[in-house]
Amino acid sequence: MHDVKPPISLILIWIIGGLLGLYASFSLIMERIHVAEFADAVASCDLNPILSCKSVMLSSQAKLFGFPNPIIGLAAFFAPIMVAAAVLAGAKFVTWFWHIFMTGLAGGFVFVIWLMTQTLYSINALCLYCMVAWFGMIPMFWSTLIWLLKEDIIQAPIRFTNFIDSSAKWSWVYSVATELVIVVLILTHFADRLSILFSFAR
Repeated sequence: MHDVKPPISLILIWIIGGLLGLYASFSLIMERIHVAEFADAVASCDLNPILSCKSVMLSSQAKLFGFPNPIIGLAAFFAPIMVAAAVLAGAKFVTWFWHIFMTGLAGGFVFVIWLMTQTLYSINALCLYCMVAWFGMIPMFWSTLIWLLKEDIIQAPIRFTNFIDSSAKWSWVYSVATELVIVVLILTHFADRLSILFSFAR
């Protein structure tokens, strides 16, 4: 067992990030059912030709494993909420559990980055609900990784100790920096269509 308890700030990040992801995943599933039932339907998150959930939902990237990605999201984003609830209830987990949990978050983070690049540079459209899921996953990844490194649950070379200790005090910076990079990439990619991006004409 590991006697170190995650700080309340990290527990809240798991809960909030998980809830954001669940909300986004559930909303996308509902929209996908609506579009499947009515081929000419306009999704509630279709605000303009760029902010178009329908364009993303109907792409091959939206069903990477043969079924809609949000189904994965429903299961994946439920996990951090359950971990948070267990910790609040007094549960303590062995090292291998934290390694598996971090592996799942890392997989989610990589999936988010892949989806972001696909929506921008292949589909050429953005999905608002997808972005809600992205911005829920990113803080969970960075905050958990830095906490696990600080507590030596994930071991790093000793020469990085001071850097990790400093990072633990500013873990939010990594999340904000990642999210700002995504925003900059979006604005840069659609630089010649910003008027469309910020319009609400479907």
